[in-house]
Amino acid sequence: MAASELYTKYARVWIPDVEEVWKSAELTKDYRQGDGVLQLQLEDGKELEYKLDPKTNNLPHLRNPDILVGENDLTALSYLHEPAVLHNLKVRFIDSKLIYTYCGIVLVAINPYETLPIYGTDIINAYSGQNMGDMDPHIFAVAEEAYKQMARDERNQSIIVSGESGAGKTVSAKYAMRFFATVSGSASEANVEEKVLASNPIMESIGNAKTTRNDNSSRFGKYIEIGFDKKYHIIGANMRTYLLEKSRVVFQADEERNYHIFYQLCASAHLPEFKALKLGKADDFHYTKQGRNPVIDGIDDAKEMSTTRNAFTLLGVNESYQLGLFQILASILHLGNIEVKDRDSDSSIILPNNGHLSVFCELMGVTYQDMSHWLCHKKLKTATETYIKPIPKLQAINARDALAKHIYAKLFNWIVDHVNKALHSTVKQHSFIGVLDIYGFETFEINSFEQFCINYANEKLQQQFNMHVFKLEQEEYMKEQIPWTLIDFYDNQPCINLIEAKMGILDLLDEECKMPKGSDDSWAQKLYNTHLKTCALFEKPRMSNKAFIIQHFADKVEYQCDGFLEKNKDTVNEEQIHVLKASKFDLLVELFQDEEKAKSPTGAAPATGGRTRLSVKPVKNKAGKASKEHKKTVGLQFRNSLQLLMETLNATTPHYVRCIKPNDYKYAFTFDPKRAVQQLRACGVLETIRISAAGFPSRWTYQEFFSRYRVLMKQKDVLTDRKMTCKNVLEKLVQDPDKYQFGKTKIFFRAGQVAYLEKLRADKLRAACIRIQKTIRCWLARKKYLRMKHAATTIQRYVRGYQARCLANFLRRTRAAIVIQKYQRMFVQKKCYKRKQAAALAMQCILRAYMARQLYKALLREHKSIIIQKMVRGWLARQWYKRTLEAIVYLQCCIRRMRAKRELKKLKIEARSVEHFKKLNIGMENKIMQLQRRIDDQNKENRSLSERLNSLEISHAAESERLRVELTRLRGAEEDAKNNANKVTSLLEELERLRKDLQNTQKEKKAIEDWAQTYQDEMEKVLLKMQRALKEETQQLEYDLNEERSRYQNLLTEHLRLEEKYDDLKEEITLAVVSTHSFKDCKTSVLSTNWWVAILDMSLFLKLQKRVSELEQEKQSLQNELDRREEQFQRARARVQTHTHTHIYFTRQELESENKKLKHDLNKMRQSLRGSAEAGSAAPGSPAYTVLLDQLNASNEELEVRKEEVLILRSQLVSQKEAMQHKTAEQSFHFTSVLLNEDGELWLVYEGLKETNRLLESQLQAQRRSHENEVEALRGDLQSVKEENNRQQQLLAQNLQLPPEARIEASLQHEITRLTNENLDLMEQLEKQDKTVRKLKKQLKVFAKKISDLEGTCYMLSLETTADEPVHPVNIPRREKDFQGMLEYKKEDELKLVKNLILELKPRGVAVNLIPGLPSYILFMCLRHADYINDDQKVRSLLTSVINSIKKILKKRGDDFETVSFWLSNTCRFLHCLKQYSGDEQFMKHNTSKQNDHCLSNFDLAEYRQVLSDLAIQIYQQLIKCMENILQPMIVSGMLEHETIQGVSGVKPTGLRKRTSSIADEGTYTLDSIIRQLNSFHSIMCQHGTDPELIKQVVKQQFYIIGAVTLNNLLLRKDMCSWSKGMQIRYNVSQLEELLRDKNLMTCGAKETLEPLIQAAQLLQVKKKTDEDAEAICSMCNGLSTAQIVKVLNLYTPVNAFEERVSVQFIRTIQTRLRDRKESPQLLMDTKVIYPVTFPFNPSSLALETIQIPSSLNVGFLTRV
Repeated sequence: MAASELYTKYARVWIPDVEEVWKSAELTKDYRQGDGVLQLQLEDGKELEYKLDPKTNNLPHLRNPDILVGENDLTALSYLHEPAVLHNLKVRFIDSKLIYTYCGIVLVAINPYETLPIYGTDIINAYSGQNMGDMDPHIFAVAEEAYKQMARDERNQSIIVSGESGAGKTVSAKYAMRFFATVSGSASEANVEEKVLASNPIMESIGNAKTTRNDNSSRFGKYIEIGFDKKYHIIGANMRTYLLEKSRVVFQADEERNYHIFYQLCASAHLPEFKALKLGKADDFHYTKQGRNPVIDGIDDAKEMSTTRNAFTLLGVNESYQLGLFQILASILHLGNIEVKDRDSDSSIILPNNGHLSVFCELMGVTYQDMSHWLCHKKLKTATETYIKPIPKLQAINARDALAKHIYAKLFNWIVDHVNKALHSTVKQHSFIGVLDIYGFETFEINSFEQFCINYANEKLQQQFNMHVFKLEQEEYMKEQIPWTLIDFYDNQPCINLIEAKMGILDLLDEECKMPKGSDDSWAQKLYNTHLKTCALFEKPRMSNKAFIIQHFADKVEYQCDGFLEKNKDTVNEEQIHVLKASKFDLLVELFQDEEKAKSPTGAAPATGGRTRLSVKPVKNKAGKASKEHKKTVGLQFRNSLQLLMETLNATTPHYVRCIKPNDYKYAFTFDPKRAVQQLRACGVLETIRISAAGFPSRWTYQEFFSRYRVLMKQKDVLTDRKMTCKNVLEKLVQDPDKYQFGKTKIFFRAGQVAYLEKLRADKLRAACIRIQKTIRCWLARKKYLRMKHAATTIQRYVRGYQARCLANFLRRTRAAIVIQKYQRMFVQKKCYKRKQAAALAMQCILRAYMARQLYKALLREHKSIIIQKMVRGWLARQWYKRTLEAIVYLQCCIRRMRAKRELKKLKIEARSVEHFKKLNIGMENKIMQLQRRIDDQNKENRSLSERLNSLEISHAAESERLRVELTRLRGAEEDAKNNANKVTSLLEELERLRKDLQNTQKEKKAIEDWAQTYQDEMEKVLLKMQRALKEETQQLEYDLNEERSRYQNLLTEHLRLEEKYDDLKEEITLAVVSTHSFKDCKTSVLSTNWWVAILDMSLFLKLQKRVSELEQEKQSLQNELDRREEQFQRARARVQTHTHTHIYFTRQELESENKKLKHDLNKMRQSLRGSAEAGSAAPGSPAYTVLLDQLNASNEELEVRKEEVLILRSQLVSQKEAMQHKTAEQSFHFTSVLLNEDGELWLVYEGLKETNRLLESQLQAQRRSHENEVEALRGDLQSVKEENNRQQQLLAQNLQLPPEARIEASLQHEITRLTNENLDLMEQLEKQDKTVRKLKKQLKVFAKKISDLEGTCYMLSLETTADEPVHPVNIPRREKDFQGMLEYKKEDELKLVKNLILELKPRGVAVNLIPGLPSYILFMCLRHADYINDDQKVRSLLTSVINSIKKILKKRGDDFETVSFWLSNTCRFLHCLKQYSGDEQFMKHNTSKQNDHCLSNFDLAEYRQVLSDLAIQIYQQLIKCMENILQPMIVSGMLEHETIQGVSGVKPTGLRKRTSSIADEGTYTLDSIIRQLNSFHSIMCQHGTDPELIKQVVKQQFYIIGAVTLNNLLLRKDMCSWSKGMQIRYNVSQLEELLRDKNLMTCGAKETLEPLIQAAQLLQVKKKTDEDAEAICSMCNGLSTAQIVKVLNLYTPVNAFEERVSVQFIRTIQTRLRDRKESPQLLMDTKVIYPVTFPFNPSSLALETIQIPSSLNVGFLTRV
């Protein structure tokens, strides 16, 4: 299709305009070939005839479709030309408030002159790791691309930032460095960035000045190399500077200033340290008053001076060096005030005692005579002689200014060198990223040598830029195998040759500088003679012979030749330099020394031991070399440094940032088209566009082309091969084959072809829309016709029905009249009959009434007698009942009084514990009591009113009854009533009055009921209000609890991080100690080669060393305290042992005496027995036998008494056993008549003594354990006292820094906190004592039961021994003990247990084959046994090993979700077991009786429960991080980019920075991938037996991450903000909600975390036009912040031509409505937020004794107990 065919009616074009540069217009008539005029209509409705150039006949530029306006990349525009670029930038900058735009490989940055919230850490994290085209344009995207290419390609990178003064170059470079420091992920890089940023105030003070265009203009260029190590962490930086504007030191134009540092010095002249500098105001010095505007609005120079000095200190420049620098700067100011007088026409003189010269010489440490002499004289050298020649005044002033410039330049270079030393790192640099912040193309009314050098540098950079763009285009074509045709682009090599080639401008300038009488005029003539006729780029102004014009790539620039030679030579009197070198001021001498001899800024002496004296003669060749270096011109030096810079840039991969200044007045978001176009032309953006437009700028993948232009294809054209399909369609749509090319993966289009295809697509869609509209309108019209037809039929039906009803009414009325007549006649007859009937009935009534009254009287007398009997009997019964009741009530009162006393005692105890809370809530309680009292009063009043109402009703009923009786009587006396009509009338009136009273009473009743109802409603409202307030307070408390929990968990995370850092520091210190030893061995060689710089920060090392010594001292003091306590314990134990031994000794003496007495009695009995045996009278009943039996009984009684004494010292069980043995021995003695011998008695006594000794030993051991526990408690108390002392000291130090009011408040707060803690401690002690009492009572019951069982056994045994039949020995088998749910292990098997159960356990097998939480159950059963045997060391060791092993396995395999989930589940189960079996009542509610028997009996592990809870929090956070790492790559692709609903989203044309395609390729994540991963997470946690509540919290965190990441990317991607994408997001969210429903997790709060994303999707889909739409959006998007809503509206981009953009007015309306919202200004959601986790108690129903341990766990060394 020919280009002219696009110029049809309604086509929009761009025409030139004087004010707006380009103006939009619309064709009102088709253009035909040969027409010389275009009929146009401007946007304001004005008609215009646009005449075409008859020579070129060039048509105006076509305007892009609205759908392409506002694109992220300018190369995505179909028509690539200047007006399209300018309009796209303006729309993005003004309407969308977007300051960044891509132009191919260039990032265009427009200075907003306003602080924008788009540079925070959250934005950096969002751009980190993303492809450059995936996100909206940003400086962070360019920095990320450079960082990624450096790591991927192993190639150094450069970011070239250029632009005019005030365009924002320095800020862009600073943000790029901040990005590198943040994403490199090390702790040291932030320190490097701080140092680099600390150098900014220094470099700005000495290198920036106020100009007419910028208040803080950089008057030098700089190139900062940021170095990285092999892990791509920042290790250092280096700065190179270019072309400092030295002439500004001595001259400033109107409304400009000198460098900031001079004004900062003058503003700080009042400081004591600056008194010696003898400074004054800036207007007092010649070098600072020439601009006649020494003040910048809004800038405090004194404050800036303080910032500069702080920056010097941060970079290691000590105070003495700083004062030296300021001394030199002050000397320069005084040098400018030296007045030179004419002596004659060829000589000059400085008057003696010149005040400023005296100050200059004093400050610089030079002699007055030498300096005054050489300021007015110069030395001329010939081959044979040396002459001293006076110079005229003008030359003397120039020499003075040259000296000032030279000193300042030396000082500037010295500061730059020492900044580089501060930024230098000893670690080897692996790669670097360079950031070039350099001046852009400049053209002023008067352009001199500085502008010439600046534009020369920009020519070189532009050439490098053009070649790079050309190279990228060539690589793209070759990659896609497109036939390569040379693209004609502007090559500025001729301009560069004109400047730098042989006999070029710089060469001629250097040659003229060498001439003895060279001048600017003669140099200008040489330029005219050499280049005027030979070079087309060189021109001569018509009206001047001292200027020349160069045609640069950006514009023509006229340069004035005046001053070129002087600035290029930059000469300074050598004798003046010699005077300065002879100064006594060390720093001044250092400035003029070679760099390798310069001092360190920290004040260290140089290696030579002092400065070099002038008397030392240098070697000749070196002197010649130095002289030659000194004679280099400024132009030559700049050309060499520029060549070095270009070599550096060519060795790196460049990235371009072009900064644009939108207006000269610094107005926020104000766009001046003239200034913008001027800068776009100068910075090469339009050249990039032109190069792109010369080839094939528009590029589509085959899939994207098919998805976009599927509507232009017929069904038969669609083939399975997308490439062939696109070829066939393009051949039909575009006839000219030169307009497109087919590559391997893309289709390349010429400029304008995409717009043509978009026009065809829009026409096709428009035709389809018209057909759809036609069909719908037909359907609507037919529906309307049918509705009208139905309405007419309905009206007819109703009219006819009305007429029929009217006829029926007439017939009905006629019939009714007849019926009325009939009934009237009947009524007359009936009335007559009734009168007669009434007379008869009256007579019957009177008679019957008389008979009835007689009968009634008889019945009444009988009834009254019965009532009298009933009352008497009732009175007697009541009397008896009252007496009985009083007795019962009195008994109840006594009992209730006794119970009330007990209850009062309990309440008093409870009142003490809740007294604090009562004080807190006393106001609320009083309020509630007042309300309750009010309610009670109202209830009482209601009851009184109800009683009154009842009494009224009763009285009314009685009155009605009375009236009824009266009416009956009146009827009976009807004849009397007729005679007395007046009486009847009065009665009737009375009746009417009573009726009115009744009605009034009913009204009062109704009013009372209404009032009662109103009061009830009010009370209900009050109660609802109170409930609502209580609910809000509860929610606030819950929120505060969650905040506190989150704060605690964050502190726990920080604590763990600090622990890891502490371990790393310990390792580093160990390495440092090793390196220190090696350092000592090679000390001599290190000193000689300057390798003595330590790797670690010595200050940090010294601090750590000091801290270690302090800890050792503290440890020694604690050890001494421990030794002292142990000595006290040993003395106490010795006293106890002495007392115990004494007691044992006395007891033994007493037993021995009793033993002797027993032996004496036994001997007597033996003698008597011998005598009786001899006499033969040993038979029973004999006297001897009786005497023996009496003595034996006495002995037995004595023995019993002694045994009772022994039983006091023995346990109850031993006493029972001893008693049983004694009884058995006695019975056997009685039955067998065997006499006890001496050995038997001794054996009994010996056994008793042994039992006594055992008992005493057990008591001694118990006492020893109690003393050890007491010592441990004293140690803990000592430690707590030390901690409290330290804390008190810290609080005291903090309080002393506070003002008196705050100090009092802080002390009160501290006292309240202390009392609260003491109360809590006392309450804990009370609870522990109660638990101990309950436990002892339980043990006492168990022991009592065992003793009773034992006594019963003994009794049965004694009965068995009394039996006559003999007892035969039988084999009694040992019964197997029941498993008590405990596992025993040896101490040396603990490591094996931990290794097999934790370190080497595979979660997959355990989770699938065994019960969930099995390792935790096994570990707890081992812990139960350690508790059962009362081994505290074993308990502590086991718990410590378990915790450390879990931490170790998490550190080793922390990135495996299955492992982390497994140990989170087991840690929680172990924690629940510790709670369930702790013995606390709150955890024993759901236990079985068997489980209660398994509770821990000896140790309270509450502290370890807290440690395990902290460990569980750590594992949970590790689980979230692991889960986030897995989900993070899926979220954006699956939730945003992938087309879940095919065909809804359209693919827009894209530029060089390709965004990620929404078409799913292989390896691309989809929504199904996310759902499968979420299902996998859920199934793994369920298999591991994770608590359901914990699973809900994990799912909530998962959904928060998905929602936050998706929303953040949506807010940073313009291509994703469309109506169709909103539908896709809604569908994806619905799928996630379906997942929640399937898993029964809708109540876990996960859906609420997606609410911001849902609202953002709704915002993309709703109407955005009227005020009603704005109101609806404000009410709907309550989960989004104002910044997020405005951002989405700004980014909203139509995908099709039928959608409309959001107007700026609508966005302002939204901002106005949301102005009162109180919210955070943060744009992005924090993806690092982790909700505070809780572990609700979840008891296990599994009995420990039923657990079977599989052999696969390899824990066979455990023994079941």
